[in-house]
This record gives sequence, structure tokens and C-alpha cells, in this order.
Amino acid sequence: MTLHVAAAIIQNDGKILACQRGYGSMKDGWEFPGGKLQEGETSEQACRREIQEELGARLGVMWYLDTVEYDYPDFHLSMDCFVAELAPGQKAQLKVHEDARWLSQPELLDVDWLPADHDLVMKLGVMWDQIFMSEHL
Repeated sequence: MTLHVAAAIIQNDGKILACQRGYGSMKDGWEFPGGKLQEGETSEQACRREIQEELGARLGVMWYLDTVEYDYPDFHLSMDCFVAELAPGQKAQLKVHEDARWLSQPELLDVDWLPADHDLVMKLGVMWDQIFMSEHL
């Protein structure tokens, strides 16, 4: 079974948002916020909707970065990842996560990322300056 999700790598002031799951079999693991695509939805639409639902905030500028493919024991994850900023005046609020942290590049490994996010986090660490250049956002 393949689970298709969209996730936002939300950046602000040189840091990215990591959220700690508060439910399910991967409770307490850290992830990028987002969730499942609904029927007829594009990945970008799903990402914007999920951030509104999970963080009570709208996204502003966003662009596609990568698709992560990862095999968990009971399903295959296909995760479309977008780099984004919160829309002006928006603040992230925890609605489904138990914790959240804004991490700088040196702090990326300070949390216990879920397995599917680990390679993406490594890529962010190596390519930080190129990914978060101001002309992208």
C-alpha cells in the first residue's frame, strides 16, 4: 500500500520548523508538518490545507524541493516536499503535534527525526544555503 503525502519545510529567519507527532504508531517522532492528499487534490493544495489544519496558519510562497520514497514495514510512503514560508502575519499553532521547534542548520540533528525524513534532513544540512537562498522565497 502506498501512502501519498505532502510536507512543508517551513523556514523563517534562518530556521526550519520541526514538529513532534502526538498520535499514531510514530508518536513522539519528529517530522515536517503535512499530511495525506485527498482525492482530486494536488500535492501543493494538500500541503497548504494540511498546514492550515495542523498549524492554523496559511502558507505564503512555496516551491517544490523533492519527493521522498520510503518503505516502512506496513506501507510505502511517497512524500512530496515543499520549501515554504508562513504567509505575512501568520503564526504556527500546535493543533495535532505535541511539540515544535525552530531549528537552525547546526541544530538539525537535535531531534529524533522519523526514518522517512532522515535523508531529507541530511540533504537540507548539506545544501542549506542553496535551498534557502532569498531569491527562492
